[in-house]
Amino acid sequence: MTTRAPAPESMRLDRFLWWARLAKSRGTAQAMASDGHFRMDGRAIDRAHAPVRVGSILTFAHQGNVRVLRVESLPARRGPPAEGRACYCDLVTSPVSDVDGSPYAA
Repeated sequence: MTTRAPAPESMRLDRFLWWARLAKSRGTAQAMASDGHFRMDGRAIDRAHAPVRVGSILTFAHQGNVRVLRVESLPARRGPPAEGRACYCDLVTSPVSDVDGSPYAA
């Protein structure tokens, strides 16, 4: 009988984004996390190694939309897309211009 290692309590932000298939590559995930336009639990994040935990709320711009996600579980690997989507719950997805009410928002 083999014993499983305990589930990690946290995971690097860039690794979570890549394994949950929110980014196509680890480099893209690192750029997303370090460009300063990412928030975790309401705090601005500017580093790829910020720890993500179950229950964390992630807010970021993605393909012209603002996405707000709640982390439901930490992935054990970078598996198929359905497995990655099971790791988070999409709370809000809205066009960037709708966030501040201005049609001219960048």
